[in-house]
Amino acid sequence: MCGIIGIIGKQDVAASILEGLRRLEYRGYDSAGIATLVNGHIERRRAEGKLGNLDRLLHDKPLVGKIGIGHTRWATHGAPTEGNAHPHATDRVAMVHNGIIENFQELRDELTKAGYNFATETDTEAGVQLLTHYLRQGMTPHQAMAEAMKRLHGACAIAVMFTGEHDLLIGARRGAPLAVGYGDGEMYLGSDALALAPLTSRISYLEEGDWVEISAKKAAFFDENGKKVERPVVHTQLSGMLTGKGNYAHFMLKEIYEQPQVIGDTLTQLVNPAARKVVLPDLGIDFAKVPRVTMIACGTASYAGVVAKYWFEQIARLPVEVDVASEFRYREAPMPKGGIALFISQSGETADTLAALRYAKSQGQHVLSVVNVPHSTIARESDAVLPTLAGPEIGVASTKAFTTQLTVLACLAIAAARARGAIDAQREGELTSALAEVPSRMVEVLRHDERIQEIAHRVAEARDVLYLGRGTSYPIALEGALKLKEISYIHAEGYAAGEMKHGPIALIDKAVPVIVIAPRDPMFEKTASNVQEALARGGRAILFSDKQGVGKLGDKALFAITMPDVDPFVAPILYSVPVQLLAYHTAVLKGTDVDQPRNLAKSVTVE
Repeated sequence: MCGIIGIIGKQDVAASILEGLRRLEYRGYDSAGIATLVNGHIERRRAEGKLGNLDRLLHDKPLVGKIGIGHTRWATHGAPTEGNAHPHATDRVAMVHNGIIENFQELRDELTKAGYNFATETDTEAGVQLLTHYLRQGMTPHQAMAEAMKRLHGACAIAVMFTGEHDLLIGARRGAPLAVGYGDGEMYLGSDALALAPLTSRISYLEEGDWVEISAKKAAFFDENGKKVERPVVHTQLSGMLTGKGNYAHFMLKEIYEQPQVIGDTLTQLVNPAARKVVLPDLGIDFAKVPRVTMIACGTASYAGVVAKYWFEQIARLPVEVDVASEFRYREAPMPKGGIALFISQSGETADTLAALRYAKSQGQHVLSVVNVPHSTIARESDAVLPTLAGPEIGVASTKAFTTQLTVLACLAIAAARARGAIDAQREGELTSALAEVPSRMVEVLRHDERIQEIAHRVAEARDVLYLGRGTSYPIALEGALKLKEISYIHAEGYAAGEMKHGPIALIDKAVPVIVIAPRDPMFEKTASNVQEALARGGRAILFSDKQGVGKLGDKALFAITMPDVDPFVAPILYSVPVQLLAYHTAVLKGTDVDQPRNLAKSVTVE
């Protein structure tokens, strides 16, 4: 959500900043801008909409300067217009900002009374005017930033450039991530390492409350009390090769097709296929003594938690509570002594999830995180981490991050079950072998792509769509509906199939496709009965099931896709793929922006 990049370079930096912003497009945005120093004075170029608009503006009105900051904005305060686009600037300072300055109105009122004029509707301008006020009082940039950080409340990341200061950028982090990159006589700021990957592999991460002053050759870090501190330099393996679309029309389709590979990579770190065992790193957890696991996440990641709840309770006989972070963090939930709090996040920076993590730590929980970014804030603040090896996920709608989350959680459930004596070695071997087969079975699923594209033509005509499933297929129904809503803008809802008769059945007619996720598991017959109820009321079923399931219901469905025969334990991982493809092809037919759907952001770092 919003993207920041700053560069102190040897040559003009505008082109490099623009390229960095392109690598941050996945975070979601609705306007963009760049500011540089030209002969000591701030010059800006800003544009509403996509980066192509800013690129054309820079072509028509080039921007020189060897120091600069850039921003992709996802609107919070003020409409997504050129006037509200970042960087915001006065004659003394330019600033870009990710997050929300919660006390902006108080600051705005105070500064207006002091004679400062505000030109935008944004909260960010309060920070710009506050810094300007301190500079006009005779403070140095260092002093002004130190004072401003005491006054700015809320979760935010900031990058600031000062008039006349050709060798100084200041960055700050409070709740939202920010990284420093080290080059050869050049230095960089960025919202994440991915933005800086073409420029450097040497990264330092600001910790909570930090701010940093960078020049062309060094970085000086300060903690929230203004004390100078050291932050380690780490090496990132990200590269520009990881973020190209290749021959795919969209990042989302590329990432769907990467799933067999990245699931295989994720399994490699957790499974010994020869011994047919899950082998976890030392997590500091004795599952035999754990009274409860509390799983917390947002959006798609929360559905991974719901699937895992079934696994943990059915296989490991371990009670699990699943909650969305935005609700959990305010509920002041009692948490049991010796409990595990498990946090699931693709970015590792989601604001609500991070706040919930800190609450869980305050309640004495052992914090375990499943994240895709090993140096993220959530990973760094956890007691133990199980990384997903999905690689960078650029499409806003999560695909490979979700299935690798499921893969890690499945391994964790098996390990917990074995530790608790809920399964024997034979069953552990069966479940582990089923997991090991998922990548090859997923390749089989991807061969249905053309057929799913045909089905999408029917779904694209609908105004409303229902997704049904039972057991672990229920959260996949929820996820399928979310994907369709996110990228095609068609209203869709996922339901536990048994709940259809308690309300949703009223919506069913021949114009409402009913998408059924129904592997042949112990609940298949119940799901089949629910499908019959829908058909009796004119519903048009689209069935995803295995050979036996299609044999029983396929002739009654409008369309049926035959999925591989697998252990029901791994079915939710495989059945995620066809609902992803259906949403993708429907969105393409609707002509939407698949990779960057409207109003959405990849990493949600505001409440």
